[in-house]
Amino acid sequence: MKINLPKFAIVLLALLSSLQVVFGIRFVIDREECFSHNIQSEGDTVHLSFVVIKVDGAWHYSQDGVDLVVKGPSGGQIHDFRDKISEKFEFGATKGLHHFCFTNKSPYHETIDFDVHVSHYTYHDQHAKDEHFNPLFEHISKLEEALYNIQFEQHWLEAQTERQAIVNDAMSQRAVHKAIFESAALIGASVLQVYLLHRLFERKLGMSRV
Repeated sequence: MKINLPKFAIVLLALLSSLQVVFGIRFVIDREECFSHNIQSEGDTVHLSFVVIKVDGAWHYSQDGVDLVVKGPSGGQIHDFRDKISEKFEFGATKGLHHFCFTNKSPYHETIDFDVHVSHYTYHDQHAKDEHFNPLFEHISKLEEALYNIQFEQHWLEAQTERQAIVNDAMSQRAVHKAIFESAALIGASVLQVYLLHRLFERKLGMSRV
């Protein structure tokens, strides 16, 4: 296959100018937090994921999760997640501003890791007319998409692992505190038994002397 270098350079520049959009954020939610993201092209695929990393206070651990409502540019609801600790989702988007609103129904602050990745394929037929350029551009775009998906998945798994580590640490602390409390209760019960037995023997001894 013979490639015209100027045309190939134009294809690479076109590819660099159409890099896919990825953003991630970690935030602490009290009651409600909303984010918006502008989708530049019709038909782009939006990948989103979130993980509730932790709940403030080791003694306040729960499995309640958070709610997430995704709305399109027209205000119509695209998806609604309820009481989720973690979730991944993708949808075909329309051009315009999309909104992502989280709701925390628990009385405690929660830390959330949130990622959005927008997939977009661009073809510039006006720049490259050779019949070999379109397949090449398509393969490069698919490779780029695969790399972004790996990064997206890795970040989600890392957030899941971090959450699990925090949960395990909280449960370990609770187990230690419970063991200390049970030990203290057992020692207290033993001391009380010794005291009562001592009183009982004293009373019997006094009665026997009479």
